[in-house]
Amino acid sequence: MDIFEKIRSNRGALGQYSDVADGYFTFPRLEGEIAPRMKFRGKEVLTWSLNNYLGLANNPEVRKADAEYAAQFGLAYPMGARMMSGQTTSHEKFERMAAEFEMKEAAYLLNYGYQGMVSIIDALVDRHDVIVYDSESHACIMDGLRLHFGKRFVFPHNDIASCEKQLQRATKLTEESGGGILVITEGVFGMAGDLGKLDQIARLKEKYNFRFLVDDAHGFGTMGANGRGTGEHFGVQDQIDVYFATFAKSMAGIGGFVASTSEVINYLKYNLRSQIYAKSLPMAMTLGAIKRLELIRSHPEYREKLWAIVNALQKGLREAGLDLGRTESPVTPVFIKGGINQVTQLIYDLRENFNIFCSVVIYPVVPRDVVMLRLIPTAVHTMEDVEYTVNAFREIKRKIDNNEYPDELADFNR
Repeated sequence: MDIFEKIRSNRGALGQYSDVADGYFTFPRLEGEIAPRMKFRGKEVLTWSLNNYLGLANNPEVRKADAEYAAQFGLAYPMGARMMSGQTTSHEKFERMAAEFEMKEAAYLLNYGYQGMVSIIDALVDRHDVIVYDSESHACIMDGLRLHFGKRFVFPHNDIASCEKQLQRATKLTEESGGGILVITEGVFGMAGDLGKLDQIARLKEKYNFRFLVDDAHGFGTMGANGRGTGEHFGVQDQIDVYFATFAKSMAGIGGFVASTSEVINYLKYNLRSQIYAKSLPMAMTLGAIKRLELIRSHPEYREKLWAIVNALQKGLREAGLDLGRTESPVTPVFIKGGINQVTQLIYDLRENFNIFCSVVIYPVVPRDVVMLRLIPTAVHTMEDVEYTVNAFREIKRKIDNNEYPDELADFNR
């Protein structure tokens, strides 16, 4: 069969909606300054869809620093991969700062979070090793698993009893193969907002020999007494053998880092294919990351403001009778049961009549009969924003209960 013909007949789980959803339901365009209020299709909307947790995207100090660094260095320097010609003292400075902040011996700066995680998994294990992982792990972890030629065992989401059973299976296999075991989970699961059971997994180290890799993309900067992440929140940061975070959330930037022992980081520097064969992170972005990390360390009030907004929003939505699932983090999902046609009417109502914009998550990310509206509170939202949103969702809930949304596809162009 011609590959293109196969594409025409099967667009994929999400692509099947492209004809009716593109530009509104999928790939919407938010325009203007990054803020709680932006423009959607020419109209101002209250926006709850940006992973700008600490409000650093438009923080005056960050914007000033970014502009100065870009003017000084452009976006090209340094040219080449770090191993060949892209190394700078600024890259090394960030790594020292990140390692100190995360209480690890060393850290390594990554061009992109997604590709970094894929390469970390690929580099840490060989065909003799076994990976044990959570079933709801992020796509970057799943893609890293696809590169693994050895065995991998999955446990149902946050099911520690099953995790232990998989560790027993993995232990038996590695005793025969001479390999090791890598357990992978997330600190904060970015869709549902619940936390990985890092403390319970860490306790399994008392019985089993394994290394522990945590993807803390949504936990870095938001969780823990000092914003060090979900490991700090649970008091097990020292039990995480490989800690991974991105800049795309709390740092409002591009890139990421991995932290571990000096020996492991030195090994990764020479074996991460996504870094060895890719251009070094531009100087402006590297210095911008340093500035952002300095602000995270020195301004705990950003995190305190974030959590004040989170707690007020989640409390209000729950009191309005909405289902927020099991979230324990700033990620605020609202689960709605119903057919896709009725939900498009709800989304249209929310955006066009209430002027509220939040992300929409559909199957296969959630079950077929469920749609998730995903709200991301930030430190730059206000209590007035929270009050307005809770009242709007209370009215949406009333309409759902009274079956006021017709079972027909919303006309996004009306």
